[in-house]
Amino acid sequence: MKYMLILVLVLVAGCDAVRSTTDRVFGGSPGEAEAAPAAAEVTEAPPVPVAAATGWAGAKTTVAGLGDPNTPGRWLQTPLVQTEINGRVVVPRTGAQAYVTLVPAPGPAGGGSRLSLEAMRALLVPFDELVELEVYSD
Repeated sequence: MKYMLILVLVLVAGCDAVRSTTDRVFGGSPGEAEAAPAAAEVTEAPPVPVAAATGWAGAKTTVAGLGDPNTPGRWLQTPLVQTEINGRVVVPRTGAQAYVTLVPAPGPAGGGSRLSLEAMRALLVPFDELVELEVYSD
C-alpha cells in the first residue's frame, strides 16, 4: 500500500497541470529558482533584433489574453505596432517582465492583444484570464 501511494504521488507530480500550477505558486522549477532573483522580478535576456523599425518612448497599455498556444516563441500580437519589432512587457500588478517580439495584429489601436503561452509562463500570469500589460518598444 505504501508503494502504491508513493507511485501515485510520483505520477501526479509529473503531470503538466500540477507542474504549471506549482511553477506559478512557487516561482518556477528548482533550476529556474536559482537563476531567477524573485518570482515578481522575472527578467530575460532580450531576443535577437527582428527588424530595424523604430518604436516609441514610454509605455503603452493593453489588455491581453492567451493567443494561439500552438505558435511557439515569446510574442505579443497587438494593434499597437505596424511592423514586427522587439519589445518588453510588464505586468503592473506584480512587476513581472519579459522580452517579447511585438507582432502586428489587425484592429484599432485600443483593441485587445494576444500573448503567447511561453510569454504568459514567463510573466507568471494565469492562462485563462485577461491581464493588463505595459508595453515598451526597444
